[in-house]
Amino acid sequence: MRNEIVDPRLILVEKHLASIKNILAISSGKGGVGKSVIATTMALLLARKGKRVGLLDLDFYGPSCLRILGSEIVFPEEEKGIIPPTIHGVKVISIEYFTKDNPLPVRGEEITNAIIELLAISVWGDLDYLVIDLPPGMGDELLEILKLIPESKHVVVTTPSILSISVVKKLVKLLKNANENILGGIVNMVREKGDIDIGISILGKISFDEKLDEALGDVEKLLNTNFAKELNAIVEGIDKSLG
Repeated sequence: MRNEIVDPRLILVEKHLASIKNILAISSGKGGVGKSVIATTMALLLARKGKRVGLLDLDFYGPSCLRILGSEIVFPEEEKGIIPPTIHGVKVISIEYFTKDNPLPVRGEEITNAIIELLAISVWGDLDYLVIDLPPGMGDELLEILKLIPESKHVVVTTPSILSISVVKKLVKLLKNANENILGGIVNMVREKGDIDIGISILGKISFDEKLDEALGDVEKLLNTNFAKELNAIVEGIDKSLG
């Protein structure tokens, strides 16, 4: 009987993630629900609380965390892997470091390899939180993360839209069927308060903030929006529950 050949990159993935206390995977059923802004602002808020925080932008088709942070695309330093640059108190790795403004037409096994490679070469060090901005939907990227990082704690983002809710319910079912640790959901861009059922507990609702868009790219302005203040209450609850 042959011994299975183990991909040495998987050993590095395990090694580099071992010193991270909590991995928060931010996902959504559809695009356009504010998932990336929530993931990035969540990382900033945690860092402002004195936590050691990393932010991993794995949105292959629409990476935007660097733009939300107002940061230029600068390739990180290399030392037995790549060292995430610290931006506004957060260690940041983005697929955009490697693609810049070019599209990334990958599929199937190419996606798997890209995710493994990025996780294998990223040297985070000791972190209290690693926030991962996942691509929207239920494609190969999400399935690969579920396999590679089984200890992820999931936060699912939706809007009150009927279409968004119908899709996010399918995502929730997928995560439950995979026995994933789901912290709960965030309902974004809320205009009217009311009960919303997506099959999991709601961590909080964030009101539609018409000034949010103009604050993107300016961290201080972003953190002073009503959006950030409402998200901060949710972040405090998450931090308290995870210790």
